[in-house]
Amino acid sequence: MIEVDHLHKVYGSTVALKDVSFKVELGEILGFLGPNGAGKTTTMRILTGYLPATSGTATVADYDVHADSMAVRQRIGYLPERPPLYLDMTVEAFLHFVARIKGVAAGDRPTQVNYAIQRCGLEEKQSVLIRQLSKGFRQRVGIAQAIVHDPPVIVLDEPTSGLDPRQNNEVRQLIRSLAGDHTIILSTHILPEVDATCNRVAIINRGQLVAAGKLDTLMEQLTGSVSYDLEVRGAPAAVQQLLVTVPGVDAVEPAATSTAKDSRYRFQVKAGKTDPGEAIAAAIVRAGFGLCELRRHQASLEDVFLNLTTEEPTTGTALSDAPLASPADHDADGLNIPEVPVPSSLPATTDSAATPDPDGSSLQA
Repeated sequence: MIEVDHLHKVYGSTVALKDVSFKVELGEILGFLGPNGAGKTTTMRILTGYLPATSGTATVADYDVHADSMAVRQRIGYLPERPPLYLDMTVEAFLHFVARIKGVAAGDRPTQVNYAIQRCGLEEKQSVLIRQLSKGFRQRVGIAQAIVHDPPVIVLDEPTSGLDPRQNNEVRQLIRSLAGDHTIILSTHILPEVDATCNRVAIINRGQLVAAGKLDTLMEQLTGSVSYDLEVRGAPAAVQQLLVTVPGVDAVEPAATSTAKDSRYRFQVKAGKTDPGEAIAAAIVRAGFGLCELRRHQASLEDVFLNLTTEEPTTGTALSDAPLASPADHDADGLNIPEVPVPSSLPATTDSAATPDPDGSSLQA
């Protein structure tokens, strides 16, 4: 559905994107991850036709974003980081207006507006002025304007930025409900958002894609080791001496917070990719020590993200289900990339006259 191939973007002498390549299949939610300034928004703007790429190609639903820009825009729903809303319009009037400028036929507009209102849970707010809505409901309206023309692809740039935990949860549930019917790219630096909504991730750092793949596969291949937290009753020196003899165990260290309590001591056991958990438990019991706790440490998406974005990018991490970028030779960290004005909609017409909104007022198109 979406294919990005060797995408580059240069601002003057500044490299913002370097050889970025990835794919998103039909019905998937891709989490596009990266620190602030990594190149996420630049990539989104290229995909949605707001910026030209310096080189490389990108296609959406088999249409090239440069050669067939209008065809791509008709097939994309875009929510920028700042939702493009007219605050003095009601929710329903605004969605009718957006449906019109996105080229929805007049006879289909009531159906499409009602669809967007229902999918985004705005039934009780459709007659309310947008300026009177909470930030969470404004985000819902922003998503509603992105799907009012029923596009196959939805691009969401930081959709939960600034929301409280309850609003976060509501918007995430809404995004999950759109999967399958729509292909979604979710650009964010908020890791719990990806864990909660996405089944694939692409991680960009300093303009270069450093890893991409299914979330569980990515974490498994990039964590590289297994570790355990133990609490054992017995003489600590003897316990430690026993544990280092267990096959697959690379190192045993007393836990930093370990204190003697009823002769219980805590240890951290590190191993390679071979999981020695069962052998550790058997050795402790066989030696007559008391196994009070054995807990496998599960690497998190945060561990993977920090590992990939806190060092200089060298080579892409090749995973089986996604193409990756070539080695980076330019440090694009901390760039002050100029803001590019974001239109309030994706126009499907070229009418430059003042366009009346459904309330009868006039807005300059």
